Amino acid sequence: MQEHQVDVVVIGSGPGGEGAAMKAVKSGLSVAVVERYVAVGGGCTHWGTIPSKALRHAIRTVGDMRSNPLFQHCRPSMPDLPELLRTAERVIRKQVDLRSGFYERNRVPIIEGSARFVDPHTIEVERDGVIVDRLKARFIVIATGSRPYRPKKVDFNHPRILDADKVLQLDFTPSSMVIYGAGVIGSEYASMFRNLGIKITLINTRDKLLSFLDDEIIDALAYHLRNQGTIIKHNEEMESIEGVDDGVVLKLKSGKKILADTLLFAQGRTGNTDGMNLEAVGLEPNSRGQLDVDRNYRTKVPHIYAIGDVIGYPSLASAAYDQGRFAATHFAEGSCEYTLVESIPTGIYTSPEISSVGATERELTEQKVPYEVGHAMYRHLARAQITGDTVGMLKLLFHRETKQVLGIHCFGTNASEIVHIGQAIMAQPGERNTIDYFATTTFNYPTMAEAYRVAALNGLNRLF
Repeated sequence: MQEHQVDVVVIGSGPGGEGAAMKAVKSGLSVAVVERYVAVGGGCTHWGTIPSKALRHAIRTVGDMRSNPLFQHCRPSMPDLPELLRTAERVIRKQVDLRSGFYERNRVPIIEGSARFVDPHTIEVERDGVIVDRLKARFIVIATGSRPYRPKKVDFNHPRILDADKVLQLDFTPSSMVIYGAGVIGSEYASMFRNLGIKITLINTRDKLLSFLDDEIIDALAYHLRNQGTIIKHNEEMESIEGVDDGVVLKLKSGKKILADTLLFAQGRTGNTDGMNLEAVGLEPNSRGQLDVDRNYRTKVPHIYAIGDVIGYPSLASAAYDQGRFAATHFAEGSCEYTLVESIPTGIYTSPEISSVGATERELTEQKVPYEVGHAMYRHLARAQITGDTVGMLKLLFHRETKQVLGIHCFGTNASEIVHIGQAIMAQPGERNTIDYFATTTFNYPTMAEAYRVAALNGLNRLF
């Protein structure tokens, strides 16, 4: 067993761990990273964001070709799911090579194995049942990420009962799938697999999809999912899930029974804190394995920080990277004036995709804010007509009196890119943040960004 003394130990090499490690080493601190997987990148690179979005892109590419009149005489067949999943491997390899290079150039060692606390300043690293390293550090950053939530009464050992990790390892294309949980992950996979031709039943435990979104966007998503052939059932709760030889039977408390080839259980995530011997340092995660932190990402043990999915909301790769940088700034410099932006953009990769930032109509109405709405329908944009992406809209919410931009909501192709234009204006101080910017700025033509000008003029025309 080797022993090392460093300034900082970062546990986990996902976006949060990478952000913390890079900021710490560039601040002159010695850093070691512990990663239990065989390659860096964390769940974001290997089991979550990257492979799922690569799969979505592959499905959409083939779908676009199949529906394009240019290919009507040589209409390509839809590849099976394993073949489509293999397209993600190339992206994953590139991401691993890129991220490995960051650590190599900055001479940050990656120690493979599972980390376990010995005392508040000491970490043991175990690999294949053997303690291979002991690290002592002034500061420790827990960036262990999360995994899909698995209730004990569901048998995930059954090959047809899946979670968000297992679904990306399917070795056949099922003809039907029931998805239990209509949050972001459930909605994304419902849209993705329906476009692959799989019969989808989406079970929602609430009364509407993604209730944190603007109601008009929720209605648009529900309409398009149903229009694609997805069956949505609201206000339902699981009684039991039974795996059989050739499928899965879902029994609901309402008395309904649903049989499908496969079942995807998508009911949130659990922080990866088990097996770390946190009790040795006086830390206790909540029921979902998450740790409490202060505004500087310190746990109740001041030199131990936690970032990313392991602390819960917002559980986004983009936010985790920033959290890592901010935490490292705090322990390297003694303070950190930076915080996450107040309005973090939402990106949901359904088809069409959704992105929003700021307030919804429901929230503004409850707060009695006098607001107005500006719309731009994709079908009216020249760029959308050229590309054929005519389903969708951009929606601007702004104060009737000050014209301050209060919310941006986009549903359609490239929504997660388009939203950042509005986000940048919303972040401007005082009079710089008004809808007039969009009405008076010259946009490239034809572009999807032109939707801001169209929506702004539409909204200003409503004022009197």
